[in-house]
Order: sequence, then C-alpha cells, then structure tokens
Amino acid sequence: MRSVPALPRALGLAGLLPQFACVAALYLGPEEWRYAAQAIAFGYAALIFSFLGGLWWGIAAMAPAAQNRRTLGWVWVAAVMPSLIALVAYLPWVFGETWPEPSLVMLGGGILMSLAVDAKLRGIAPAWWMALRVPLSLGLGLATVAAALA
Repeated sequence: MRSVPALPRALGLAGLLPQFACVAALYLGPEEWRYAAQAIAFGYAALIFSFLGGLWWGIAAMAPAAQNRRTLGWVWVAAVMPSLIALVAYLPWVFGETWPEPSLVMLGGGILMSLAVDAKLRGIAPAWWMALRVPLSLGLGLATVAAALA
C-alpha cells in the first residue's frame, strides 16, 4: 500500500469502517440491533459496489483507447454490473423473500470477484490501483459475508 497516494489510501481504508462497525454490532451488540446492522451493511455494500462500477466507468472514459469499443467495451459493460447485481440482491427484500443474509452473501461475493475486473484494468488504471483495490475489496467483501453469517 506504500505506492498508493496518501489521500486515496486513507479515504479508502476509512471507507471500511462503516462495514466493520456493522459487523461489530452484529457480533458484539444486543440482538435488537441485528436487523438494523444487517440492513445498514447491505445498503453500504450496495453503495460502495455501485461506486466501484463508477470508478471503472471513469477509468474507461479517461483511457486513451476510450473511443475504441473493441478494446474497452468490456469495461463499459463491467462498470454497470455492480449496480445491477446490487439491485438483484435487493429484490428478495422487496418481494418478502429471505433477506438480508442471502443478499449480503451475493454482494460480498460480487465485491470479492470485482478484483478480477480490477486486475484486467492493468495498463489503463493507475499503477497503484491493485495495491489499493486488493485490501479494500477483501476487507469489504469479507466483512459483508461476515454480516450475513452473524
């Protein structure tokens, strides 16, 4: 992480704190906090996952080959997937199905798998991108799954 500029490193790591607080509340707090902590964990993971898609969109837009659909078309598609996955993960709640545990697992898995997209951005993302993305995706993805398993 030393190669990551100080501000994105500090803000990125601080961005893990809300999810870690939800997990702490689930494992250490009273039972009456459970539903709220899981709902907040779901909402936060969905927001951050969608934000990550926005980052991919921005990277694609700034790439020199941005006009070449054949070269970067996959990035544009990948960039909208986190928001769509978050929406699909939300639907069980809307329709009265089991929620939030399966939805948290779906989001956590998606966040963990996002590292594959991040790795493919090598060469168009900043050189320090993976040094930041690995701990953030692992931290948020595993914390989201931990919220489901609490």
